[in-house]
Amino acid sequence: MAKRRQKSAAPIYAAGAVWLVWAAVLPLYRPTHYVLAAAASLAVYLVGRMCIWKDRVILLPDPEPKDRPEAQKQAPPEQKAKAEPAHRAEPDKAPEKPQDPEVAALLAERARAVGEMRRLNDSIEDPVISAQIDHLEEITGKILDHVAEHPQKLPQIRRFLNYYLPTTLKILNAYDRMDAAGVSGANIDGTKGKIETMMTTLVSAFDKQLDALFGEEALDISTDITVLEQMLAREGLGGTPLHSEP
Repeated sequence: MAKRRQKSAAPIYAAGAVWLVWAAVLPLYRPTHYVLAAAASLAVYLVGRMCIWKDRVILLPDPEPKDRPEAQKQAPPEQKAKAEPAHRAEPDKAPEKPQDPEVAALLAERARAVGEMRRLNDSIEDPVISAQIDHLEEITGKILDHVAEHPQKLPQIRRFLNYYLPTTLKILNAYDRMDAAGVSGANIDGTKGKIETMMTTLVSAFDKQLDALFGEEALDISTDITVLEQMLAREGLGGTPLHSEP
């Protein structure tokens, strides 16, 4: 339904009546008299418009569609052929499944962490540290992508998310700041040396974290292989099974 707002003319008549009453009862021969009369007329108009004779909203019926079935029946065949596709409803699109809040947060953290590593890699000139950051960036992306696809594994990386990853970014930022200082000293050189040594351990730890995510899958595959070997051996279709039956 279309809506149309209709204004009442009564406030205008009321404002005009003020001038008539004023001229009949009160003096109207000085400029101040006209100003007062105009003010009174305006006040009556506004009060009437807002409080007494408010605008009315009229509901109008929607216009009839031109391509209704009756019109199509009377239309020439060539026009009917052109009109028919407009009535064919498009196939309903499957509604997008709302993303789990934890998965959304995980993907946001992935973008933040990988972006920060990339920035640090561009800033740090040491080739060894740069190569190690490249590796950490790749493994971090794989870890978080895998858990985003398998949210049930999220508890396995809680410590990685809450401590290992942010602490790694923290020490890399410290290395970047000290390296950018451009001076040598006991504190700067000593801290940078510790971070360089720690990077090897971090690369190994990130690799192990990714490997641990496949532990359950590896166990299932190993069990399937054992069962398959034993069945083939019973049927005389295979060699000696790698795992003897219990």
